[in-house]
Amino acid sequence: MLDRGLVQIYTGDGKGKTTAAFGLALRAAGQGNKVLIYQFLKPPPVDTGERFALQLGAVRIRVETLDQRWDMDESFKDEQALVRMRAAISDAVERIAQTAEKRFYDVLILDEIVFCLSKGLADIAQIKHVIDRRDPRVEIVMTGRGASQELKEMADLVTEMKCVKHPFDKGVAARRGIEF
Repeated sequence: MLDRGLVQIYTGDGKGKTTAAFGLALRAAGQGNKVLIYQFLKPPPVDTGERFALQLGAVRIRVETLDQRWDMDESFKDEQALVRMRAAISDAVERIAQTAEKRFYDVLILDEIVFCLSKGLADIAQIKHVIDRRDPRVEIVMTGRGASQELKEMADLVTEMKCVKHPFDKGVAARRGIEF
């Protein structure tokens, strides 16, 4: 459906990166585009309201996840977990590159891939390959904290979310339906 696809990045330490990407996905699907959302570091057992809503079937957006156990507190300390995750992410990005090149979807959202890059779980050369080899009508949206200057230079649009005030600072835990 798109005449020209761009590359977008939603990054920063503020809330709303994934939410913005899901909003774009809804808008794109509502205009007849085929959308794939690939969530890195958010495996199926993680309860997310966005996935639940899409599973109801009202909107035709495909959501895929890495089927790898990941604990944000413990996994970075476990070398075997890091090796497994790097391999799983590399395999997923290779499949996404083929999807982008063949234009199976008009919009590809790579949720948390920016964070994966910033923590050394993903390879910037692979992401560049996805961007360079994609069908020129495929839109790519990448989310996550810590976008490097190199990654930003690959993008057409970069939005940085900045946390000004957050209820977590006052001890308010993440709330079902609002934060996840």
